Amino acid sequence: MHPTFPKATEGRTKNPGVVPRIGPSSALTSLPPLSLYVHVPWCVRKCPYCDFNSHELKNEVPEREYLDALQADLEQALPLIWGRQVISIFIGGGTPSLLSASALDEMLAMFRALLNLLPDAEITMEANPGTVEAGRFTDYAASGVNRMSLGIQSFDDAALKALGRVHDARQARAAIEIAQRSVDRVNLDLMYALPGQSVEACANDLRQAMSFQTGHLSLYHLTLEPNTVFAKYPPVVPDDDTSAAMQDLITEATSAGGWEQYEVSAYAKPGQRCLHNLNYWEFGDYLGIGPGAHGKLSFHDRIIRQAKHKNPASWIEKSVRRDGSHISEERVIGPHELGFEFMLNALRLKDGVASGSFKERTGLSLLSIKATVDRARSRGLLEPELGRFRASSLGWRFLNDLQAEFLE
Repeated sequence: MHPTFPKATEGRTKNPGVVPRIGPSSALTSLPPLSLYVHVPWCVRKCPYCDFNSHELKNEVPEREYLDALQADLEQALPLIWGRQVISIFIGGGTPSLLSASALDEMLAMFRALLNLLPDAEITMEANPGTVEAGRFTDYAASGVNRMSLGIQSFDDAALKALGRVHDARQARAAIEIAQRSVDRVNLDLMYALPGQSVEACANDLRQAMSFQTGHLSLYHLTLEPNTVFAKYPPVVPDDDTSAAMQDLITEATSAGGWEQYEVSAYAKPGQRCLHNLNYWEFGDYLGIGPGAHGKLSFHDRIIRQAKHKNPASWIEKSVRRDGSHISEERVIGPHELGFEFMLNALRLKDGVASGSFKERTGLSLLSIKATVDRARSRGLLEPELGRFRASSLGWRFLNDLQAEFLE
């Protein structure tokens, strides 16, 4: 899944020629790594828990219109990233595996032609385990996809039905095997604390996921997000104690099986961490293209957030105009926000980040957050070690509280 980050709540800059800067005594001396996020908005059916920008497909995917708009979106953004190398691509959704093999091939060829793409860049594609999409995995790999992320969610057919998924456990297992034959790096998305789920059922799901020995597992606690069907009609989900028992089970089983937890929901075998998501968490840059895609881009004197129009038809129409109207929001992140945004991401990492990266990625002095850091350390939420910001065991357990310290 594409991670959720703070969204711009203000409208586009009314006068893009006059923008606030990071600060008179602060500037970025170097730019962070740059990734590309591509949003494919369509899915077969909207899941009741999903709050991503996904839209049920009524007919065929409008591939020609989508690719033309995607190229127009990217080309309009090129002046913002001239000369910068792209280290990773993540194609998310929606269900990107609804795209035909030829459409995906054309998309990646376009990226290679227009971008300074690292030759061995990580190229991840989210995929649905439905059998129709799974049959395309080999073709996707031939086009350049070298990492696949499969939305398994559960191996229990009753749980999958409750989650509104369009695949069953048999199709999930078949898709994993096809993906492993197609690419070297495979991630499995799994959810826990599902409606009516017991600790034993969670353990069974985890055992089946681990049995495939993929290099990466993303294990998410089901949350009832606003503006979803589950928010309107809440299912009965495990209580906090049961959910905590599931989390303890996951931590112990993955560690024993050779997966290291390196982020709140991410577990990897050696050399299998998701480079694209690491760039998010380390407060790197990412250009977002496609309907509803968000981006964060750094310049020497400012850092901006950008969002594209959510509605696919509207985005397509506006993008091909090539007048910037496909951008729904654009704003500079103010100095008072940067500390929180940096820590919101960095503290999700189990090992945290080097303290020097704060100035490197925000342009701000460490003095700007010293009081907050000292307070968090005095509360036992941050490790006292010099040269690094890392949540303590207590801070990891109460991560929201730790991150909120930097919001004040």
